[in-house]
Amino acid sequence: MAIKGLDTITPLAEVPCEITYADGSVKTITLKCRIDTAVEIEYIENGGVLHYVLRNLARAA
Repeated sequence: MAIKGLDTITPLAEVPCEITYADGSVKTITLKCRIDTAVEIEYIENGGVLHYVLRNLARAA
């Protein structure tokens, strides 16, 4: 399975997902991104909420 377009994701975007079966056939479906806000994108870019918070605390220190 491969989800495309995550490098330019926006809140609530639709992204294509390619499913490759054992016989080699491929099916593409569309998924709705459940990143709802720009802040959630920042969390993902930083490796999660904990990493985001720790980086911000380190910058403030």
